[in-house]
Amino acid sequence: MKEEQRLLLLHSSSLFSPPQGVKLSYGTAGFRADASILKSTVHRVGILAALRSLKTQSAVGLMITASHNKVTDNGVKIVDPSGGMLTQEWEPFADQLANAQTPEAFLSLITEFVEKEKIPLDGVQSAEILLGRDTRPSGESLLEAAKQGISSILGAIALDLGILTTPQLHWMVRARNKGMKATEPAYFEQISNSFRCLVDLIPNETKSSKMDNTVVVDGADGVGGEKLEVLKTMLTSLVIEVRNTGKGGGILNDGVGADYVQKEKVVPRGFCSNDVGLRCASLDGDADRLVYFSVPTNSSRKIDLIDGDKILSLFALFIKEQLSILTKKGTENLNNNSHARLGVIQTAYANGASTDYLKQLGLEVIFTPTGVKHLHEKAAQFDIGIYFEANGHGTILFSKSWLSWLEARNNELGFASEGSEQQKAALRLLSVSKLINQAVGDALSCLLLVEVVLQHKGWSIHKWNELYQDLPSRQLKVKVVDRTAVATTNAETVAISPPGIQEAIDAETAKYPRGRCFIRPSGTEDVIRVYAEASTQEAADSLAGSVAKIVDRFLGFSSSQR
Repeated sequence: MKEEQRLLLLHSSSLFSPPQGVKLSYGTAGFRADASILKSTVHRVGILAALRSLKTQSAVGLMITASHNKVTDNGVKIVDPSGGMLTQEWEPFADQLANAQTPEAFLSLITEFVEKEKIPLDGVQSAEILLGRDTRPSGESLLEAAKQGISSILGAIALDLGILTTPQLHWMVRARNKGMKATEPAYFEQISNSFRCLVDLIPNETKSSKMDNTVVVDGADGVGGEKLEVLKTMLTSLVIEVRNTGKGGGILNDGVGADYVQKEKVVPRGFCSNDVGLRCASLDGDADRLVYFSVPTNSSRKIDLIDGDKILSLFALFIKEQLSILTKKGTENLNNNSHARLGVIQTAYANGASTDYLKQLGLEVIFTPTGVKHLHEKAAQFDIGIYFEANGHGTILFSKSWLSWLEARNNELGFASEGSEQQKAALRLLSVSKLINQAVGDALSCLLLVEVVLQHKGWSIHKWNELYQDLPSRQLKVKVVDRTAVATTNAETVAISPPGIQEAIDAETAKYPRGRCFIRPSGTEDVIRVYAEASTQEAADSLAGSVAKIVDRFLGFSSSQR
């Protein structure tokens, strides 16, 4: 390392003292904590982002957000060149860097890592980091700390893209590295144009069905509401009414947002009994999650929730229908090696009724351990992979090779049978691949896809909700001495240790009609999470309670005193 570079890093890190008595850990959401203790961490992540850019010789992103956390929290995460999350191999180094207690220890870590990874830290190579932040008041000063970190690496340039949703930044990093225009107007233009194409391809028989084309959206008093106000002006054939835009004095994520609505199953602030029967949706704080809901009666705050499982089911149904049209008999003379492998990816937390419905459609359903990284990675193994978590985070991935085939097929169909049902199906699938954000779950693009699929099918929110009826479920947490005593397999659905615990859970579960139950250790605290489903709420509660007692018997504080 050059002396100039060494001095720059020493000087820069001496300006930011790490928080005392706090150990930060880089997870799926990056680093998150109370905003008041994050300056040093964000500064160091700026340096990490510059090193990542030098290593990959590509643009990377740095996003300052704490998503659905309370407004006084903030966080920081890196977007890899693909538009996905920071590679897991770099997470332990991120932890070491954030927690180094002195400038000297910090410099020593960097020196060692740069040598091991063979990162060109000579000031000759350039690094490019795209910066974004959400609307939190603490974002501006944290962004400055990130810029100072980036500027302490020779050859590194920070591009401040201002206030963005998290998925917008992911989209822009992916676009930048594909040689496309990586600006907010380009993002809006792509998703609004793709939406328009899909609207133009709606069958005439459903176009005339006079479906209600208004959706009322809770913007969580965050960045998503602000961006939706811009996007809605670019759309025809859809009326979006945005509430909780962040402009009316409401507090971010306070009684609003997808996380609140999905967990509490009540109307968010700003919605009331007058909204009975309307199609409503809720974004989370940084607009990477989306859930829908309707208000069934004017006598309570309860809602009919349409979560990520049902959004996934709607998308899977639509894509399966388009693939069936595309490959139907009578087109064998065309380049027809088109039997796309369509995969649906869920975690064990997906409602069992949704899994049953998807399997009844004849779809391949794969389970992965909990966490977006696992879902995304598995979805990428299919020609078309769809994944969602119940919390409303998910997307659709199209493989490069299958999209190339689809482009060619569309051209052939245009030549041989322009305007045919097959060509319309090909155009719809191409438009979906451009509308959906393939980098990450994106509430804005998913909202538009839900709306156009409902219009295509002529469905109300109630008809959509009737696809299947969720099985009642219950989640509990059990405090234990040591969470690592539980090891699981089969995408976290089977406990292989301690010995005998799974047999006890199976015996209990067998007592309940449509019973399903699993346990898994928390990633952050010494608790074991219990998930149970059954045919009635009373049965789900009872099963969860019984299994919680089994966990306590095997692993609880009383077991350690025997």
